[in-house]
Amino acid sequence: MLLFCFQIMFSACELGVFDLLLESKELLSSAVIAERLGTSHPEMQRLLEACVGLKLLRMERKDNEGLFGNTDLASLCLAKSSPRTQYYFMKFLSDIVYPTSQYLTDAVREGKRQIQSAHATAANDLFGAVYSTEERLQRFSIAMGDAWCLYGQELLSAFDLSCFQVVCDVGGGNGTLAKEYISLYPKATVTIFDLPKVVEGAKKQSVASEECQISFQGGDFFKDPVPEADLYILARTLHDWDDDTCEQLLTKIYKACKPGTWYLNKRKHGQNRSTTCEALLGCRHCLVLTGALEDLLKG
Repeated sequence: MLLFCFQIMFSACELGVFDLLLESKELLSSAVIAERLGTSHPEMQRLLEACVGLKLLRMERKDNEGLFGNTDLASLCLAKSSPRTQYYFMKFLSDIVYPTSQYLTDAVREGKRQIQSAHATAANDLFGAVYSTEERLQRFSIAMGDAWCLYGQELLSAFDLSCFQVVCDVGGGNGTLAKEYISLYPKATVTIFDLPKVVEGAKKQSVASEECQISFQGGDFFKDPVPEADLYILARTLHDWDDDTCEQLLTKIYKACKPGTWYLNKRKHGQNRSTTCEALLGCRHCLVLTGALEDLLKG
């Protein structure tokens, strides 16, 4: 049921329903929406009604006709034109994550990731699959940045980090979280440390005004020395790896730390993550994609 609800939301997003309603600034009928988006009217009607049921759209009746409009949530997160859109992250879920769900039985039976089976790729790991082409890499980087546009400042302002002027974002991707950091702490500088191919793609998307505060360093954080910093950020990184691999990375960062250096780690799963529905569902996806179930359950 959850997967079907997601598909309703993503289909409406992909078709441009939320963008059309945001741009129109008025309620529209299902017939008008179907005509403007070039879809079947009866099926669009059903999709819109489902979105109302999910509280993604609102509906008002006028002259015995239903008129549809966005909820605040839809305008903020589901319209592709919104600065805080979650469209690219949803597309990543639709294209990469959810197709692996059918291989959960094999993942549990074998205790191994199923990325090769799900996506017919030679790569035996998630990142090998999503980095296989420049287009996939770019889409993945944007998808990972979507969440930081939504709650990056909330995360970074949970603590007073103003004393940390030299920051290293380990596995920082396209630098979206780094941009949120310097917007909060404009005197700071942030180094994005990620794979060379990721760094090259991120540089193409960087804004000139940020160049003096955000820099990029290519390398493998399991093999190469990490840049010196007062604060190391590992956000949405450790949950991709098993305990032994996480320990290897954290040991490397610990050895690079000077007295007074801090380490900030954002993990989706909290203290009781092994008992919440959201956490358990997340664990299963990680098992299928990365084989990192043990780490999530043990904490």
